[in-house]
Amino acid sequence: MAEGRGNRHRPRNLQGVLQMAVEAGSASEDPAPREPMTQERMEFLRGALAEVCKGQMDEVEQMKRCLEVLCRDECKERGSEEEEEEEDEREEALEMLSELCENLDNARDLMKLGGLDLCMSRCLCHSEAGIRWRAAQLIASCAQNMPEVQFYLLNQGALLLLLQLTDHDANSTVRVKALYSVSCLVREQEAGLRDFLSHDGFSVLMRGMQSDSEKLRTKSAFLLLNLLTCHPEHKDTVLSMGMVQQLVSVLRSPHSSVHEHVLGALCCLVEDAPRGVSDCRDPSLGLEELLNQQVQDLRGREESLEELEFCERLRVACFQGQPQEDNGMDR
Repeated sequence: MAEGRGNRHRPRNLQGVLQMAVEAGSASEDPAPREPMTQERMEFLRGALAEVCKGQMDEVEQMKRCLEVLCRDECKERGSEEEEEEEDEREEALEMLSELCENLDNARDLMKLGGLDLCMSRCLCHSEAGIRWRAAQLIASCAQNMPEVQFYLLNQGALLLLLQLTDHDANSTVRVKALYSVSCLVREQEAGLRDFLSHDGFSVLMRGMQSDSEKLRTKSAFLLLNLLTCHPEHKDTVLSMGMVQQLVSVLRSPHSSVHEHVLGALCCLVEDAPRGVSDCRDPSLGLEELLNQQVQDLRGREESLEELEFCERLRVACFQGQPQEDNGMDR
């Protein structure tokens, strides 16, 4: 047993301990009936559980210390060097919390400690952009794949605040991180999507795609594509906003990674949607000519195959009749 113990990695959570216990119980190839657990094995498992619990408690204490840093009152009478040091400490605290809350148990514990309330009330609206974007990152870390935390944040009004940051913050990094948090709250989350719709979230995405920030344009278009793919029932809402016209205007900008997501969104808007097809056929948009040029530019580029496919699908759906009429299409 001592030899096996030396080769064993220490588990980092309760799931790891349970897995280790299962492996320990099934490691023997002897088909004979399993013997009662030895005292040595029981002591080993007790020790492993104690280590896991200690590690979890250590992380909770780390989170508490981070929250203490974030709770400190800012003294405006201090010198600039001290203010910068305090700023650095707050940023480091937020970064540590984000890292710790990649663990779902820690994200839940932070919620119970009041950390998410503190993040929304003091950090998302902080005067320093470095604090704001790290706070948005923390919310994303906690909300991702964690329905309990998602519901809590939605009930606390986090989505509206994040949409406002995405729409209006002067700092592009804050806007990008805020949109990432929005994505974590609305993708595959019906309550979040309802909240998103009630706050005119699609308009925020439309404006995001018109931003000077390429990252924000790309992430806005990607989220639009994801929502239209997963929730085609909202196509009419998006079409009524004049989204086709806005997407085509984005396609006329210098080529970038955003174009693939924009073309994908247009494909969603014309699928089983006569209004979408009609909007795309509007002669004033010149979409057919634009698509022909895009196909010519993209053909033969291995990295642009999906974008090229979107262009071809749009040409078939809007300008070449039924798909079967385009069998000779060069891909």
